[in-house]
Amino acid sequence: MSVASLLLVEDDPALSELLEFRFSREGYRVRATDDGDDALMLATEELPDLVILDWMINGTSGIEVCRRLRREKATAHVPIIMLTAREAEDDRIRGLETGADDYVTKPFSPRELLARVSAVMRRIRPALAGEVIEVGDIKLDPVAHRVERAGKPLQLGPTEYRLLKFFMESPDRVFSRGQLLDGVWGTESDIELRTVDVHIRRLRKAIQMDGAPDLVRTVRSAGYAFETP
Repeated sequence: MSVASLLLVEDDPALSELLEFRFSREGYRVRATDDGDDALMLATEELPDLVILDWMINGTSGIEVCRRLRREKATAHVPIIMLTAREAEDDRIRGLETGADDYVTKPFSPRELLARVSAVMRRIRPALAGEVIEVGDIKLDPVAHRVERAGKPLQLGPTEYRLLKFFMESPDRVFSRGQLLDGVWGTESDIELRTVDVHIRRLRKAIQMDGAPDLVRTVRSAGYAFETP
């Protein structure tokens, strides 16, 4: 089962250390920074599954980081949970209108934040909870390690299976070859970018059925996306 990656942006050292410890213990892979400019760079270098973003941070403000993440195609769909000491309703509305998916006001319990993150992750990446993923007529069972299309079993190699699961966890999102390498092969992999194209071709062949649409879309100069029919 793939591990969810979190980008934690918090300028309180004690709180940041506590949250990093708690989320790491729960099985998340956490990268942390106290600076908005660093956060934007980290999100670009390796696409996170979710961003926990404090409003008041060093460098670019949290609200501006949220706005920029939503503006960029690669990060536009990454869930963002904002942390802030601001309690005014107008501030909460501003955060949500800027693109935050959820809003947690300080002080809060780490358990509450863990629960909020878990709820978002179950919604966007059901495979993390062991739930069956369905996109169009393709069904992937991560527990049984089984894939079906239109009720018929498909035979996929291990890499093609991981690639398909990665795509199905984020349908319609365009991934560059580099992002696919990081997400499917891991950030420490020395696999060449062109290897991605080879496995994309194998995946297309494995899931294709007569009369059915090709669900893997090539996006020129950008990468690939798994389309919702």
